[in-house]
Amino acid sequence: MRSILVTGGSGFLGSHLCERLLERGDNVVCLDNFFTGRKENILHLMGNPRFELIRHDIVEPITLEVDQIYNLACPASPVAYQYNPIKTIKTSTVGVVNVLGLAKRCKARVLHASTSEVYGDPTVHPQTEDYWGNVNPIGPRSCYDEGKRVAESLCVNYHQEHQLEVRIIRIFNTYGPRMDPNDGRVISNFITQALRDQPITIYGEGTQTRSFCYCDDLIRGMMLMMEQDQSIGPVNIGNPGEYTMLQLAQEVLRAIPESKSTIEHVPLPQDDPKQRCPDITKAQTILGWSPEIDLRTGLARTVEYYRAELARA
Repeated sequence: MRSILVTGGSGFLGSHLCERLLERGDNVVCLDNFFTGRKENILHLMGNPRFELIRHDIVEPITLEVDQIYNLACPASPVAYQYNPIKTIKTSTVGVVNVLGLAKRCKARVLHASTSEVYGDPTVHPQTEDYWGNVNPIGPRSCYDEGKRVAESLCVNYHQEHQLEVRIIRIFNTYGPRMDPNDGRVISNFITQALRDQPITIYGEGTQTRSFCYCDDLIRGMMLMMEQDQSIGPVNIGNPGEYTMLQLAQEVLRAIPESKSTIEHVPLPQDDPKQRCPDITKAQTILGWSPEIDLRTGLARTVEYYRAELARA
């Protein structure tokens, strides 16, 4: 029975990962500072004798004995990571050094959750892992984008210098139950606006594209990446189905037929990528992974969760 540390384990994705690891029979240590994580996401796990919760910030060192580490600790929505940009970039630099140092000491394998944001506003489409990206290093999103780029470099250098076992995945837009209704990302925004009969706010003309991966597919890909021995990565994990923001708004309204929401256009924020779509050839080849849940099915499940959350609130 393995002992597995999940940093950011009470967050949207971290809580789903903790759940799957426990179902598999692992011992799970969930570590979180609760900046964006929520205790509600993991309350149902608290009675499990193989689950342990530690309130801690990875910017500060910690000593644990574990076999594997999934590093998911970092705010991922623009609202959260721009709230405290210095803290955000410290999480991806100082924090990642601490995680890698811990792994080096106890000889644990690390999976680092990177992001499609390392590609910035891409000039290559779809994005392959060998594309170096087009990132503004001093823009409002740079605390997240550049932090994640440095974190990848740290992982590779620890692998080369200390033979540390690392795995890097680049996560494209993911959605599903437990994403905070006030998260500020596009799917949570659109669904909560539609459920409240508020205008659905689209930045610019709504022609910019994103690709949306349901959380269950993402977690499956993440676990496959941790267990394989062929590649340290990076490997794109995302759904190559590409939608404009206008198309997404229409799909959300289709999922909430009673909504009286209209569509409202607002100014485009600085450095907002025009296109984002993963090339998942490596994931298919190395992991045998492809997404299985289409947008319409995933949205129906997510809408059901948000209905309950808003009713509870």
